[in-house]
Amino acid sequence: MDFLNLILNLVGGAVGGNIAGGVMQDKGLGTFGNSLAGIFGGGIGGMILQALGLLAQSSAASGGLDLGSIIGHLVGGGVGGSVLLAIVSLIKNAMAKAA
Repeated sequence: MDFLNLILNLVGGAVGGNIAGGVMQDKGLGTFGNSLAGIFGGGIGGMILQALGLLAQSSAASGGLDLGSIIGHLVGGGVGGSVLLAIVSLIKNAMAKAA
């Protein structure tokens, strides 16, 4: 995985995590928690999507850096961050109810 792709996935994940946290206001993890879960989810989600061939490998060295690839990585990271935040908040709320 190219370093630029990873950065784009992490940034997209942080933004996606905070958007998902804003939508789920009562189930969010706070700004820091939303960002952290989003960053992890963006990195993991981006790697999975790239391994499946759903995200193009962009590389500035090979001249493959284009707007579509950048947007794809940001969106892929955002979706991964949102999904991981939703999973973590569901587990947190289930544990809080059990206690």
